[in-house]
Amino acid sequence: MTTIRREVLTLPAAPLGPDNPLPPLRPLDEAHRIDARDRAALPREMARQVGYAPLRSLLPAPVRDGYGRVREPREFDALVLENDRLRATVLPALGGRVTSLFHKPTDRELLYVNPVLQPANFALNGAWFSGGIEWNIGATGHTTLSCSPVHAARVPAPDGGEMLRLWEWERLRDLPFQVDLWLPEGSDFLRVGVRIRNPHERPVPTYWWSNIAVPEDRRVLAPADEAWLFGYERRLRRVPVPSYDGADRTYPRNSAYAADWFYEVPDGRRRWIAALDADGHGLVQTSTDVLRGRKLFVWGTGPGGRRWQEWLTEPGTGDYCEIQAGLARTQLEHAKLEAESEVSWLEAYGPLDADPEGEWHGVLRGAEDRLEAALPRAEVDAAYREWLRHADAEPGERLAAGSGWGALEVLRTGWKLPGTPFDEATLGDEQRPGLHLLHAGSLPEPDHHAPPGGTLVARPWRDMLETAAATPAAEYHLGVAQWHEGDRAQAVRSWERGLDRATARWPLLRCLAVADREDGHDERAADRYAEAFDDLCARARGGADGSSGTAGAPGTGEAGDLPEAAAVADGATWTAATAALGGEAIGALLAVGRTADARSVWERLPPAVRARGRFRLAEAALLAAEGRRERARAVFDEGFEVADLREGDEVIGRLWAALGDEPLPARYDFRMRPGGD
Repeated sequence: MTTIRREVLTLPAAPLGPDNPLPPLRPLDEAHRIDARDRAALPREMARQVGYAPLRSLLPAPVRDGYGRVREPREFDALVLENDRLRATVLPALGGRVTSLFHKPTDRELLYVNPVLQPANFALNGAWFSGGIEWNIGATGHTTLSCSPVHAARVPAPDGGEMLRLWEWERLRDLPFQVDLWLPEGSDFLRVGVRIRNPHERPVPTYWWSNIAVPEDRRVLAPADEAWLFGYERRLRRVPVPSYDGADRTYPRNSAYAADWFYEVPDGRRRWIAALDADGHGLVQTSTDVLRGRKLFVWGTGPGGRRWQEWLTEPGTGDYCEIQAGLARTQLEHAKLEAESEVSWLEAYGPLDADPEGEWHGVLRGAEDRLEAALPRAEVDAAYREWLRHADAEPGERLAAGSGWGALEVLRTGWKLPGTPFDEATLGDEQRPGLHLLHAGSLPEPDHHAPPGGTLVARPWRDMLETAAATPAAEYHLGVAQWHEGDRAQAVRSWERGLDRATARWPLLRCLAVADREDGHDERAADRYAEAFDDLCARARGGADGSSGTAGAPGTGEAGDLPEAAAVADGATWTAATAALGGEAIGALLAVGRTADARSVWERLPPAVRARGRFRLAEAALLAAEGRRERARAVFDEGFEVADLREGDEVIGRLWAALGDEPLPARYDFRMRPGGD
């Protein structure tokens, strides 16, 4: 039976750094969107779900962009599940990621195990890392919980042994979920029971994909003759499987560019996907029928795909692809979870030995026969029914703590969520303003004019903000909640009211600047960004009373680390605010040709911020806008790494092309589509 023990895993890791303190009023440029011309050809259900409830923004989740690329050995608490056949290693502080699944009789690792932890900008809110099995909930893309802790505890398993329960509150959709993992005695398959609950009195969009990283030198099998092909040119089309456009695409290395292959598994067919090496050894994932979708993701063999593979790990440590399973046909869809209901299923992960070579249908029959012999479909269905009897079991020994957001929501609503307790003991500093609003009906002002912190944006919280005392802090947070709900005119009015009485004006000015840019008022947005950055410098360089200093006055050209006066607030938070606002301000000012003002912002950034790759790129853009093309080119020659370069972002290539006709150097080539800049 399963045993669960604690271990410490040491990895070379880049620190996550502080979250971005600016509210994400604009969604990140999510790559998984399709051209409108493709929607008419979609099946009715798929077309409806593709258009259902897209995110307006990432609120209330913060953007996680404070990481770099300097890795040092770091210890991570790990939870290890083990029986006589398998050993699974889980990292509860990193979204509950299964980083290793080791088959002991054959001495084989079944997953791609990343030997480093290198955050990169692939999650909906930024920081994400590759490798293992990740649990993606929320909305199209990698979950905002990729690099966040989840709750973990021991729970009685259906076979009488132990089960590891992971659970957390997903904030984009305000839904609690759980993932239960166990290993029956003598079994070669890790069982995983998943449940998402909707405690609300209204339907809620939901999303789930289990992403499994496996070595790239595999053939990927799934019971389908067709797939929906999605590439980073944002086209979705139905194509044959296994061969398309002259190549067998079930071999990941036969694709030149990054792409998603969403397999069209026929109704009634067993749901499974496998990745087998040339000798026929590999991993298979299967599930009950609710988890209907199956997918292969490939990086492609082009220079951009290879560069991304190097970017996410250590060069020379092996490439990977992903096999995945989800609630819908594709990751472009959100499903409707009805009011006061839940959705659940069972997954199983284990070794599979089958011949991967030969005629497609013969290969599939052989693999399905081997899977049925190793783990009958009826056994999976029976295990699911048995697991459901234990899904509400109260956790025993707590093994890891997640966030306090679930506890805050349970306090507000009184919801009973058996099996996934969100205890008041988990409430922390992030939840304190919300707790004060809930109990006292008001929001406290930030200490020492510090950045205002996150905003609770769900409708019940907005209602409380509307009746709270109209302080500048309350008006700021109310505006953010109104913006999230799509009431942009009211948001602007709230921010303008707060601005009339605010001492620290920059958070409100920045929100108004974003609103101006969204409405096409670029000149006014630039004015507000410049004023906001001036005010932030004054606050950071002022005393605890908020008085302004002159060291950061516009146009002085002075720079330096944030002074000791700013230590009344968290220095890392001030630096993060300065970097975030400065970066946005430079972009807005350059967009309207105000290079002198953009230069003024640049010169007041701390040297450590200016040395970051993102700001080296901004420096090159500023130099190019000033007509100093040779100096801009020299920035490239000197070298930089944009740690938070977004998946699919071609900004580096566009700037390089504007500076000359030479090919883009390989170190800067992250292009994920044909004809990318």
